[in-house]
Amino acid sequence: MRAWIFTLLLGAACVSAGAAAASTDFLPIEQARRVWPVAQELTAPESLRPCCAFGYDLQVRAVGVPIPVYQIGNILTLSTLGNHRYNDSALGAVKNIVGLSEEKSGLIYTRHGGFIDIAHVRDTADNTFYLFTQIYSRLGQDWRLFYSEELGVRRIQLHAFTPPASMSERYTIAAWLAGHLAFQLAQWHEIAQWYGFESVPGFPEEISAFSPEDLYSNLLGARLAINVILHGQAGSIDSYDSAIDKALHKALVQLGAVSKAETEREFREVDGSWWNSKRRVPDKFLVLNRNYDLSENRYPTPVPFERAEPYRLVMPVTVAGATLSELGELQIHTGSDMRGLKAPETFYVPSQFPELAEQAKFADQIQLQQMKK
Repeated sequence: MRAWIFTLLLGAACVSAGAAAASTDFLPIEQARRVWPVAQELTAPESLRPCCAFGYDLQVRAVGVPIPVYQIGNILTLSTLGNHRYNDSALGAVKNIVGLSEEKSGLIYTRHGGFIDIAHVRDTADNTFYLFTQIYSRLGQDWRLFYSEELGVRRIQLHAFTPPASMSERYTIAAWLAGHLAFQLAQWHEIAQWYGFESVPGFPEEISAFSPEDLYSNLLGARLAINVILHGQAGSIDSYDSAIDKALHKALVQLGAVSKAETEREFREVDGSWWNSKRRVPDKFLVLNRNYDLSENRYPTPVPFERAEPYRLVMPVTVAGATLSELGELQIHTGSDMRGLKAPETFYVPSQFPELAEQAKFADQIQLQQMKK
């Protein structure tokens, strides 16, 4: 999740496939029918969009002082999504914060996907698009790409292998690998926030760590961007932006997006169990229900009162005969300030992420138990 002041944690996120009863995949696993043009010299996404902490009309505490007149408006509808803009500058995030951006970020409730954080969808979609433009021409090479620090130095590492002879299969693998790695970036962001990462120095982001809607939203963003790429819309930023707009709207309709009033009602239903409306941002335990599951095979966290069938999101293990985890990975090397996270002996890899999440879960459970005494 993003900077705390905009991150309203949801109370409905995702669970692994084995934990849900339904098995509907609402996004097909696709392949490219041909090789399409690929955008060149794309600037990496420089900052995360302001996302929303769980709840609505949240009040904020600044420098320890409550501000009763300041509230965070964070609920979206199908008609207020705005127009997607590839996030290639910090200025874009600032414009989003002050309400000048063409695109909007916030939360929307869906019958089949629970709460969706649109900022998380957009961020992981943009990372997928960017990584694809970097990976496609280098597929099969031993190659690395550095992102900025989040506690540790984030390095995308591609491994050498022999790509398939078919160029359309290479294009397909590159698209899915980009989404796979973009989702790993999202996994790490949740971990980094819990262990002390601050996008803005002095503003803690623990409130946003492992917010239950986050990773389902991130995976949705990766899957939408992959399909956009496979349909030939990665040739330019304008083409990508327009295609993501259409894909996001269509996906939210399929998921059963509701009105603003209905989203507010769903928030009220889980007040006291998933979030505490009496607390203020950035109090960590304004959010009471978190989701520490990092799986790439996910359902939305079951909302207690929802009877509609949950829709599953999946990142396939293999594509065109290639195992994605063997082709590349996110590595976290020692950073300049690791905060509450122990520096790795060499670097952290995704197989270690679940253990870090479990440690966070255990610590949070202890804190919550102590608060109840």
